[in-house]
Amino acid sequence: MEFENRSVVITGASTGIGRATALLFAQQGAKLLISDINEEEGQKTLAQVQEIGAPAQFVKVDVSQKEEVEALLERCVSTYKSLDHLVNNAGVGQAPTFFEDTEDDTWHKVISVNQTGVFYGMRAALKIMKSQKKGTIVNTSSMLGRMAAPQAAAYSASKFAVLGLTKAAAAEYGKYGIRINAVCPGLIETPMTDDLFEVSGPHYKDFVIKMIPARRIGAPEEIAQAIGWLSSEKSSYMNGVGLPIDGGFRI
Repeated sequence: MEFENRSVVITGASTGIGRATALLFAQQGAKLLISDINEEEGQKTLAQVQEIGAPAQFVKVDVSQKEEVEALLERCVSTYKSLDHLVNNAGVGQAPTFFEDTEDDTWHKVISVNQTGVFYGMRAALKIMKSQKKGTIVNTSSMLGRMAAPQAAAYSASKFAVLGLTKAAAAEYGKYGIRINAVCPGLIETPMTDDLFEVSGPHYKDFVIKMIPARRIGAPEEIAQAIGWLSSEKSSYMNGVGLPIDGGFRI
């Protein structure tokens, strides 16, 4: 019961990594406020969390909207009397697109969710955690936040930015007892990855798996375990880290 009576906010909790992370925290005693723009799947996550017996609520939130993010974190404090842990997991992908063909709408959508959404969550949480003199934030970056890949300019730019935000905040707020880290997942079994394989053709998945030393796609639960560890006292001297969890993938 690593997180017994701890309050946790998770964005992007409707499927994949977010859902697996919500279930992990619930199993370890946390009180949860989970959010996503996808209300139908978010309610399914809520039902699974409540079945475990954890106190939990679901709130529909578009993380690109500052007021909605701030209201989410304020709700956590009003409901659970603290904000102990934040997991900024909400994100969107992009169809493979050459740099010169990237549309303005695609660029702005990816940046507004993956980068600005994380910024809004961190800024609001840090004000609360600073007054508490404690707290952890874990942001979901990507292996494409650490290395380049073709036809993913907007997505990669946003995930590099997540690492920059993580490191900048860690340097400022460590003295207040706050730790900020990031996970950098490789290819994980999520709806976003399924969409990538669908638009990339039938042979792309096999091609990519051959590039991964582990020779497989990762499971959401493997990322959730890392998020849980970075949020726990077991990683109490970890701050400002972008942790690769990619089966050894290198481009």
